[in-house]
Amino acid sequence: MNKRLREKPWYNNAVALCIAVILYVLLTHWGGVRESVGTFFRYFSPVILGAIIAYIVNPLAGLYGRTLFCWIKKEKVKTFLSNFLAILTVILFLVFLLLMLIPQLIESVATFAGNLDGYVASLHAMLDSLGVSSSALGLDKFIDSSEALIETVTDFVKQNLSKILSASASVGKGAIQFLVGFLLSIYLLGDKSRLKNGGQRLLTAALGGAKYEKLAKVLRRCHSILNRYIVFNLLDSLIVGGANALFMAIVGMPYVGLVSFVVAVFNLLPTFGPVFGALIGGFVLLMVNPWHALAFLIFTAILQTIDGYILKPKLFGDSLGVSGLWILVGVIVGGRAFGVVGILLAIPAVAILDFLYREHFLPWLEARPKD
Repeated sequence: MNKRLREKPWYNNAVALCIAVILYVLLTHWGGVRESVGTFFRYFSPVILGAIIAYIVNPLAGLYGRTLFCWIKKEKVKTFLSNFLAILTVILFLVFLLLMLIPQLIESVATFAGNLDGYVASLHAMLDSLGVSSSALGLDKFIDSSEALIETVTDFVKQNLSKILSASASVGKGAIQFLVGFLLSIYLLGDKSRLKNGGQRLLTAALGGAKYEKLAKVLRRCHSILNRYIVFNLLDSLIVGGANALFMAIVGMPYVGLVSFVVAVFNLLPTFGPVFGALIGGFVLLMVNPWHALAFLIFTAILQTIDGYILKPKLFGDSLGVSGLWILVGVIVGGRAFGVVGILLAIPAVAILDFLYREHFLPWLEARPKD
């Protein structure tokens, strides 16, 4: 019956019309759809976060299973040891970052506070050299002295105490959610084989064997694109951050860990991320030594050129194969729709859409009978 229905001349037009109506309803009620999606994510955010962490850690566990524990015959024992070592690696890495970053962050704040009078005098001198008075800009009271600046900051804190407390509570809530999600990821990694088999059984029963194989092939390709992007993007950021730390240590710059961490994190963001990382790192170094800031910016420009034209093509190869125009469009749309998460996932999302269009939708469209 279904096959006879699909052979009707009006069937394709009816399907296209239904899709158009659905898209119209979604676009005209985008605010409500976004709010509903946001509500769903708020309720299930720890579970979703745990699944994301498990998905990111899983390649590392697989690597340990293929290399360090390949000699173990029992699959359950090998899976347990691989997952345990992968989780332990992530925990040790996070502890190392905290032990390295927190002291340097405290030191940078203390340095800024200790040199506040010097920064105020430098700002006065710069304005005088430009022929601009601080009173003309309304900054005379603000930069009159370090005491005045501290007083201004204190007044700001008093006036916005409720917002600051609310932001602090949100940070604490986010930390607890991350901890819960991390614990859930351990359980998800332990049950990944059973979850995978259950999903396969459900889809096979719902779609049938032939349709399930087609869907599984598409999902495996999408998984390959996303997994490859995540792994090599993290590896690329580690290499860039490590090279930056090595350069800063050789030159003798301060805040090696803090600045290199900022550079590595912002390198995860496509297109404009490295620029913001360079500006933040340059500003931190500018407070201590302007020549260090200049050398850092020059090295960052060289490093990003090498990364963009040599390192990234070597790592990613032709696995993405998406034009820069569509990546830029994906970054803009993803950022406006989903914020930082949309920016982070813009490239793999565009690559998956491009794969679905070129290898499935376009061939299906070309194979349709023409009038």
